[in-house]
Amino acid sequence: MSRDYLDNADEAELLLQLSRGNKLAFDILYGKYWKQVYNAAYKRLNNAGQAQDIAQDIFVQLWIRGTASLIENLPAYLFVAARNGVFKYMEKEGKYAALPDAVNNLESPAGGPDAKMLHAEFLKAFDALVAALPAQQAIIFKLRFNEGLSSQEIADRLQISPKTVRNQIGKALATLKDSLILLHLLFLLHQK
Repeated sequence: MSRDYLDNADEAELLLQLSRGNKLAFDILYGKYWKQVYNAAYKRLNNAGQAQDIAQDIFVQLWIRGTASLIENLPAYLFVAARNGVFKYMEKEGKYAALPDAVNNLESPAGGPDAKMLHAEFLKAFDALVAALPAQQAIIFKLRFNEGLSSQEIADRLQISPKTVRNQIGKALATLKDSLILLHLLFLLHQK
């Protein structure tokens, strides 16, 4: 297929060519819709870096899905994908934000010396759990939650991609989640 033919082709023809693995058809669709997908994500997040990451992920999925099965309504598919990408990101960020709140609520234990001692033990155990993470995960986790840096700030400091930062934080939280819940429950049981 020639570039001129695909430049003038309708969306159905481009999608058909995409389903056949035509990279040029993908490039034309990317050029036509990338800004709309980016804007849909940016409108909800007000974060250019995250909106770009979401848009890129959507187009990777478009390539994978487009070559596996025909997409009937591309604008609807892209809109739903952008919305879902934003929701997935917000869900992850919500989980990230919830952990420090849970730990911060333990900073002023009521109930006298026993509660203060249990609180100190809890924090010591939590620090040991963080220290037991793989080195890069521990560093990223501490930068995010102890220093309050954003994913982009951590990425800039460590010279890695923001996506790598988010992935490492997700892995660290998954590792810590069960242990932290158990520690918190033990702390609460001893507080009564």
